Amino acid sequence: MQAYKLNATIDESGHLIIDEPLNIAPGKVEVIILQPVPSLETSTESQPEKPRRKSKVKAFEGLFENAPPTPLDFDPDQARWEALKEKHNL
Repeated sequence: MQAYKLNATIDESGHLIIDEPLNIAPGKVEVIILQPVPSLETSTESQPEKPRRKSKVKAFEGLFENAPPTPLDFDPDQARWEALKEKHNL
């Protein structure tokens, strides 16, 4: 299947209107619609800056930048125990 990226509009009655002519062979097509979603972050000025997680290993430098924050009730010992139970079928 060949992919084409086009700009289009959905009108008030729900019809898809393609804003440019297509130069493809006639026939059935599959349509995937991607609609932009408004961001929850209104501006970076109003948001406090997240603390950055540091890594001593250069290869992992940017790894933690987009990682979700650790839950407040996270217990590392419990997490280790759960992983060991799963690994060794305990």
